[in-house]
Amino acid sequence: MRKTDYNDLVWFQAVAEMRSFTKAAARIGIAQSTLSHTIRQLEARMGLQLLARNTRNVTPTAAGERLLATITPRFTEIEDEIADLMALREKPSGSIRLTLSDHAFESTVWPKLKPVMTDYPDISIEFSLDSSFRNIVDEGFDAGVRLGESIEKDMIAIRISPDWRLVAVASPAYFSGNGMPEHPQDLVRHRCINMRQITSGGLYAWEFEKDGQELRVRVNGQITFNNSYAMIDACAAGLGIAYVPENIVEAHIEAGTLCQTLDDWSPLFDGYYLYYPSRRQNLPVFKLLTDALRIR
Repeated sequence: MRKTDYNDLVWFQAVAEMRSFTKAAARIGIAQSTLSHTIRQLEARMGLQLLARNTRNVTPTAAGERLLATITPRFTEIEDEIADLMALREKPSGSIRLTLSDHAFESTVWPKLKPVMTDYPDISIEFSLDSSFRNIVDEGFDAGVRLGESIEKDMIAIRISPDWRLVAVASPAYFSGNGMPEHPQDLVRHRCINMRQITSGGLYAWEFEKDGQELRVRVNGQITFNNSYAMIDACAAGLGIAYVPENIVEAHIEAGTLCQTLDDWSPLFDGYYLYYPSRRQNLPVFKLLTDALRIR
């Protein structure tokens, strides 16, 4: 076999870890056909089948598992050594991939990182905005941002926002024509704007609490979103009641374009945390990220 092309091994590692040519190609940033052709060439040179392919997924063969176990710790060691070398630079450089929700991005992360991007032109950050729970290791993310209650136990977590709450709001015109609910159960008789949960696929059951009594109310309406900002826009148009983060709707309430209801039933949720595997914390660019986001 000719001299090993280590780039081929990196690509093999991505496919083997993610169990998908499609996801691995997206993570690497190449065409799926190019990735598939490269892996087949690697298998031909080695004279071994490394991946078992079917219509649903891709899994490493016994030889593939052995190769993966061989190269993974060595590539990790190389990455760590390069990170140590990068620490010798006067200014941090490098790239980071983050997964987070639109609300976490707009309300917490972007306001803090915007000046960092200006001050440190040698760093790059990729933001993947969605509300689903990602396996950040398997999917190639360096870190994620989620509520404290939903973070995996084996991750390092740093608080980056105070606790916050959802509030029920609607336009003055809607309340004028339909009345205000006096109890969360009254919402079942109102038009409400639903939120689709990407991870489970189900609709979010609105969570309320008062004097130790907890309630979950499944609401109905003609509109469903998976984005809080779109919900606010529809709400302002008089299309129903929405249950959205208070800190992104305060300006609408102050301006009188939206009115709040059931205020005493709106509980606080854990704030946002940046979470990541332990081996990332020594990277200079990562330290810059955590220092910028950490709540003061």
